[in-house]
Amino acid sequence: MIDFQTYPFEKLNELLKNTTPNTKYTFSNLTIGEPQFATPQFIQDTLKSNTSLLNKYPKSGGESYLYDAMIGFVKKRFNIELKANELIPLFGTKEALFNFPQFYLFDKPNATIAFSNPFYQIYEGSAIASKANIIHLDLKEENSFLPILNDDELKKCDMVILNYPNNPTGATISKDELAKWAKKSLEYDFVLINDECYSEIYPNESNKPISLLEVCNDIGNGGFKNAIVLNSISKRSSAPGLRSGFIAGDSTILKEYKKYRTYSGCALPLPLQKTAAIAWSDEEHIQEFRAIYKQNLKIAKNILGIDDTKATFYIWLKVDDDLEFTKKLYESKNIKVLPGRYLGRDGMGEGYVRIALVEDNDTTAEVMLRLKSFLDRFKQ
Repeated sequence: MIDFQTYPFEKLNELLKNTTPNTKYTFSNLTIGEPQFATPQFIQDTLKSNTSLLNKYPKSGGESYLYDAMIGFVKKRFNIELKANELIPLFGTKEALFNFPQFYLFDKPNATIAFSNPFYQIYEGSAIASKANIIHLDLKEENSFLPILNDDELKKCDMVILNYPNNPTGATISKDELAKWAKKSLEYDFVLINDECYSEIYPNESNKPISLLEVCNDIGNGGFKNAIVLNSISKRSSAPGLRSGFIAGDSTILKEYKKYRTYSGCALPLPLQKTAAIAWSDEEHIQEFRAIYKQNLKIAKNILGIDDTKATFYIWLKVDDDLEFTKKLYESKNIKVLPGRYLGRDGMGEGYVRIALVEDNDTTAEVMLRLKSFLDRFKQ
């Protein structure tokens, strides 16, 4: 039997089960990275108009029109021309984040996987399911929430998972810093994965988050040897229910992974593939969402007096005791946040809470004012 840790949201429910919220205020849930905006109408209409395709089995590898849309997105966004064998559509990136490590590490003796800490819990789940040794790459404020290269540990690794732009800290990584990791993956022959699901949520056009694919190209690794990226439409298009993502990079690895996926039953239904292709091909709608998130981050910065968040829609707020803060905030202001320690191990994340700014600007402003009044009292 696999012994997984309880998910962060279940831990939060347990923490708050005996806490009565102040119903004087409207409940505000800032815990989950789920956009609270309607999926654009043209995406909804495409889905409705393609329900006749439900009578057909989808290919596990995906249809050509979906490949074309995703490859087109990568070209427009990162100026990288992928070949068809360098990308596979996914049933959401969570699929590959969980089963790709199991596939790749299957026959490796004493397999070792490293990932950033704190983290999206599926990284840990995949490592446990793979029976792999785990190395935590601690993200600390004094290092701008970037993992530190440690050659002795990297020599042991079969796989390293990074996540930039980062959940939960909102940190980004420079080309030079990511290039160090890309070069080490070649030197020590481990697979380097960058989970890039927040690449499209950023406040400044002049400082867009980078892709590992760009970095590989810059260092002369145009075939993306040992490099894998994942991206998703969930945050980008306010469409997490569409379950559309992709895995891209090293074609030698992806050839065998594509074969593996034919056994896993994760094919995206054809109406969803048609819809996803339309969404991946359109850049205009994301501008509207990006503007909302940019304003939300500005509102939070102005009201709370915090530093800029360079990407994502998260605030990684430093507090004294994240558990006590979470309980008292819910009790006093009817606001739920996520304790940082639920997202980390070995003490990482303690003393922080993650706040997801996924509402409209007016709602965000009201909730941030509520949070500010609590912070002023809580620090006294």
